[in-house]
Amino acid sequence: MKKKIIACATMLVMNAAWAVQMGTPDEAKALSEKAQATVNEMGQEKAFALFAAEDSGFRNKDLYVFCMDMQGTMLSHPVKPELVGQNLLGFNKYGDELFKNMIGVAGDNGSGWVDYSWPYPGTEDIKQKTSYVMKNDAGFFCGVGAYK
Repeated sequence: MKKKIIACATMLVMNAAWAVQMGTPDEAKALSEKAQATVNEMGQEKAFALFAAEDSGFRNKDLYVFCMDMQGTMLSHPVKPELVGQNLLGFNKYGDELFKNMIGVAGDNGSGWVDYSWPYPGTEDIKQKTSYVMKNDAGFFCGVGAYK
């Protein structure tokens, strides 16, 4: 019984520490706005290098910038670089056509929120997440997501 209590207490502490490292939707929106300005000012190649760098300010807590063209091809993804070059337009693993919805928001409004389901880091639990996406002068969009 004592081991179970210690194990539960340890898990609570670990979960609390992880939660502190999670970004908020407001932080995600601010980072997305910063990414749009960076692409507009520096161009795609330099911006993508910054988005990938650990110490550039574009990777904060669990937040990171991903970029996709308006046809659904991933252009930049610092956490899963193997996705770069893949067309994800039809992706619907968790019950949402999130990338199709992101393209719609970026194309129709230039920017906005897209809600979807996504695995929570370190678990197999599917949680609600929202990404703020913004189209830039180069014609593609970048987004940053946060759990709700």
